[in-house]
Amino acid sequence: MVQQHSKKQISIALKKAVTSIAKIQKMLDKDKYCIDILQQILAVQGLLKASSEKILTGHLHSCFADGMVTNDLEQKEKLVNELTKVMKLNAKF
Repeated sequence: MVQQHSKKQISIALKKAVTSIAKIQKMLDKDKYCIDILQQILAVQGLLKASSEKILTGHLHSCFADGMVTNDLEQKEKLVNELTKVMKLNAKF
């Protein structure tokens, strides 16, 4: 579970990303300079990456940590597999 403070920060970052994406679309429609568009795209990627990291950190401190203290080996394996899958996806970006 994401902590309330982090949740607020993530929400703000995602709202900024949405606003920036709309701005990027307008820049593209107006044939703005390619590098300016790319810089805006990179800014959005940064917002999304920071949000992902905060969510992952919250997950590790709560859901993952709670699940790893159980004696349920299937549950532990599921948690490890989920984390591995997310880390592989993260490595692609």
